[in-house]
Amino acid sequence: RLIREWNADIVIAHRPWDYHPDHRYVGVLVQDAAFMVTVPFFCPDTPHLTKNPVFLYSSDRFQKPYPFHADIAVAIDEVFEQKVDALMALESQTFEGGALGNAELMANVPPATQPELRRAWLHERWVRRQSGEANNYRAALKQWYGEEAAEKVKYAEAFEICEYGRQPSSAEMRTLFPFFGEKSGD
Repeated sequence: RLIREWNADIVIAHRPWDYHPDHRYVGVLVQDAAFMVTVPFFCPDTPHLTKNPVFLYSSDRFQKPYPFHADIAVAIDEVFEQKVDALMALESQTFEGGALGNAELMANVPPATQPELRRAWLHERWVRRQSGEANNYRAALKQWYGEEAAEKVKYAEAFEICEYGRQPSSAEMRTLFPFFGEKSGD
């Protein structure tokens, strides 16, 4: 219903094989929605979509039932600091162990009375994560940004296209992600 109401162009979720139950179930729900948003008599109180959104999975490191495949990689260098600022607001997930569920790891988090140290701690963790994404999915960055521009990317996010939603062409991906530039993407 919400995807229909928003008339979304892109929907991003976890893959259905994530470690966290909430993530897995959302992945399954979104996978189901990738088909059902276009079915007229399902959820009849909200008009069905005539154009299916592109459904994307966020990257992960899980290998079963199959490893993540980066169809798209997006450079986030220009917005990386904003992302860290946004993550600062997710205290239960970033500083209280919600995302990791590990009290030992969380023992190293600076106290809330030292926000500048907390941000530095969080920044370091996400530098490693997003630079790892850029390095792991450099081939996808090159596909979308070209060789020279892709080599300069420090931080990235990668996505896999869900097979149940719309399968966009390279030209359509460039419309949805206009910052990709002129490289073919094929």
